[in-house]
Amino acid sequence: MKYTNLLTEYKDGILVVTINRPKALNALNKQTLSDLRELFEKDALDLKELRGVVLTGSGEKAFVAGADITEFSGLDAQGGLHMAQNGHDIFATIEQFHVPVIAAVGGYALGGGCELAMACHIRVASEKAVFGQPEVNLGLIPGYGGTQRLVQYIGKGRALELLMTADMIDAQKALDWGLANHVVPHGEEVPKAIAILQKIAKKAPIAIAKTIAAVNAYFDKEKDGFNQEVLLFAQTVKTEDFKEGAAAFVEKRKANFQGK
Repeated sequence: MKYTNLLTEYKDGILVVTINRPKALNALNKQTLSDLRELFEKDALDLKELRGVVLTGSGEKAFVAGADITEFSGLDAQGGLHMAQNGHDIFATIEQFHVPVIAAVGGYALGGGCELAMACHIRVASEKAVFGQPEVNLGLIPGYGGTQRLVQYIGKGRALELLMTADMIDAQKALDWGLANHVVPHGEEVPKAIAILQKIAKKAPIAIAKTIAAVNAYFDKEKDGFNQEVLLFAQTVKTEDFKEGAAAFVEKRKANFQGK
């Protein structure tokens, strides 16, 4: 895998993806978004033994400090529509990805960076992590799903306050409010994310994928989440993994799932 603004390392079924624009605090420019689209819509799908993805940022200061404001010059309504839709599409692909994606947040996750972290399934924050949606300072609102996902994680009242004041919250408050799953010492966020994925990797791959789909259905206005759960449950029943899991339970041994 070769990208302009991403570094990748693949080992034992886990893909670590590092957004690599440290001088720009890993700001999301058009090329970075294009790289992410290429990875999640194409290249990562070719990794047959893939069990999870860790998404992080390079350098000591930022996960992703926001969108690249230098690309906003001359932006009109039509251009803004295209920009926001492109970001929505890419982040939706991450949110709906068939294996768990964990954001390892080691610094600023602001604007588009906070939105990217929220599109991931789990967030592991270092003690130096900072989250926020400061778009109103630019006369804008979030454009990559921030107004929707922030409400899902921390509730309407808290979300509206952060969105309208542009205040930032630290890692501990993000944990207390449900935005972060874990807070670890700085530098340990990627190892912690990998440890979580290694635990998940021992479970049935198809069941994991169906779990992601079922939970996402709760927030999809075009779907009945309960009905989707019924349908997805039925799909897991017919898998070889279910037969293996049931047999292992009866025989009091660890299951050997094959993803079939």
